[in-house]
Amino acid sequence: MTANGEAFKREGLTTAHKYLPLPTNVQVPNLENGRSIIVRVNDRGPFPSVYNSHSGKRIIDLSWGAAKRLGFLKKGLARVRVETIQLVKEQIVFRRSLLEFRVRSLL
Repeated sequence: MTANGEAFKREGLTTAHKYLPLPTNVQVPNLENGRSIIVRVNDRGPFPSVYNSHSGKRIIDLSWGAAKRLGFLKKGLARVRVETIQLVKEQIVFRRSLLEFRVRSLL
C-alpha cells in the first residue's frame, strides 16, 4: 500500500518523494541517456534504512516500470532531473525544475 492509499504496482509509472504533495505529476528525464517519462508521486520516501544508510540521500525512488522505461533498471541508479508538471487533458502546461539527484528503482 502506498502513502496515497493505492496498491503498489511495480510495473506502474509512479514514484516516491519525501515532500511533494500527493498526487503530483513529475517529468523525469534520465540525464545519462536522454530518455524522459512522466510519473505520478503516490508514495513517500526514500528514507535511510538500516541496510543502506545512503538511501536517504536520493530525492526520489522510481517504480520498476519507470526505471525500465528510463533505461536504468539493471544499473539501479541514474542521474535524473525532477520537474513538477500540471497535466490538463493530457497536455503539459506548467513545468518547474527542481534539482538533479540520483534515484533508485524500487525492486
